[in-house]
Amino acid sequence: MSRRRKGHLSDDDLALWRQVARTATPLPGDRPRKPPGQDAQPRSEVPDKATRARPQRQTAIEPFRIGSEARATDRGHDLTPTIRGQLERQPLRMDHKVFTRMKRGKLRPERRIDLHGMTLAQAHPALRAFVRQAHADGLRLVVVITGKGSTGRDEGGPIPQPRGVLRRQVPGWLHSPDLRPYVLQVSDAHLRHGGGGAYYVCLTRGPAAGGRRG
Repeated sequence: MSRRRKGHLSDDDLALWRQVARTATPLPGDRPRKPPGQDAQPRSEVPDKATRARPQRQTAIEPFRIGSEARATDRGHDLTPTIRGQLERQPLRMDHKVFTRMKRGKLRPERRIDLHGMTLAQAHPALRAFVRQAHADGLRLVVVITGKGSTGRDEGGPIPQPRGVLRRQVPGWLHSPDLRPYVLQVSDAHLRHGGGGAYYVCLTRGPAAGGRRG
């Protein structure tokens, strides 16, 4: 057996050393040590300058504006229909010819109530009393004036109130269970009777029993 020279490693030991050296993490400022008996790293293991990773060129980001790619929303899908749309979708319970004459302003209202300027707490009971009394007096067509609310002001409460709040609330009140037996049809009034700031209310005949046609 040949004696190993001092300071030199065998081929097996050298291969093991290199394997360990690849997995070791050098400390900051510490140069990697050469295996004993080796003066330089083999040429094949020295990385060539041509094979070094080159930094990739960064692509400039094009200028953009927030919302520029947003699609326009179709206003036809509004979940809250307009007041006119709600009235147009309600079933016609009165005679079609009479309804057409009423819409054209050719029928003269027999009584009217002006809720314009009232609060919701004042207007609701006033409307209920008016409709019940008109029905009891045998009237068929009345007008409820609400105003358009175009000059309404926010009273500074914790919840902002939209303009025309009375105009929005009155149709719901007229179709509520306590007034439904007295009301046959609700429609926007003709311009000569208040236009967009008033409603025609056609009342049922006889005792309050909803569902009877006029």
